[in-house]
Amino acid sequence: MTLSELNSLIISDLTPALGQGEAKATARMLLEDDLHVTPTTLFTRGDRVLEPETVARYRRFISRIAAGEPPQYVLGSARFMGMELKVTPATLIPRPETAELVDIITDRCKNRPDLRVLDIGTGSGCIALALSRALPFANVEGIDISAEAIAVASENARKLGAKVDFHVQDIFSAPAATYDIIVSNPPYITESERPSMERRVKDFEPDSALFVPDSDPLRFYTAITAYAKSNLDAGGLLAFEINPRFAEELKSMMESCGFNCEIIRDSFGKNRFALGTHAS
Repeated sequence: MTLSELNSLIISDLTPALGQGEAKATARMLLEDDLHVTPTTLFTRGDRVLEPETVARYRRFISRIAAGEPPQYVLGSARFMGMELKVTPATLIPRPETAELVDIITDRCKNRPDLRVLDIGTGSGCIALALSRALPFANVEGIDISAEAIAVASENARKLGAKVDFHVQDIFSAPAATYDIIVSNPPYITESERPSMERRVKDFEPDSALFVPDSDPLRFYTAITAYAKSNLDAGGLLAFEINPRFAEELKSMMESCGFNCEIIRDSFGKNRFALGTHAS
């Protein structure tokens, strides 16, 4: 089988499950991330004959993706802000919206030296690692309650040569420290929203990183804001990715804790981020 034939096979076999547009995008992702085959290479060297083992491996990939598994878990990696990160079912797959949050923080803090940064619920380490690249003089720390996630984040740091301190820690019992930036993309999807979510998310990504009870949708935001109130330095920044449904409730909660709060829309026009600074 040639490269062109493999590309056609991926698209044809995944179209019934994903639709043609997403099947084409998935084929491109698989070939680029796994075989390092760009569209240009596919066009100029599409007649390259593949080893039978490669074809067999891709048939397994296709079967798993058609069954609903995210292609990033099938490959074991995801691209985020120019980095190739290991991801497993113990970690969320990094989203474009999260990259927007990193850009917002970087834009606000890029001229400040010697920053102390804490990423809460770090998962794969995507936010902490991206901030360590964007803010090279920052001291970046990432915590997560999941030992499996911390192992993945630590491996990503080693591969990237990033000096980020990852360790297991529950925010509800985190020790006192002083930070200039506290950032988090905590669980924020309510259980009542689960039925409307894509199967590849709700069936494969970790529940503990996604869902909160309907009775307490701001559970993690409240705990993190309380921690930041005592541990964020004067002039520091508290930054969240949020559920648009609860933007106003979150803003009120943060203000009641002594923060000025700004809600920012993402590129899709949704209230997706909350930034807090100590009220003067």
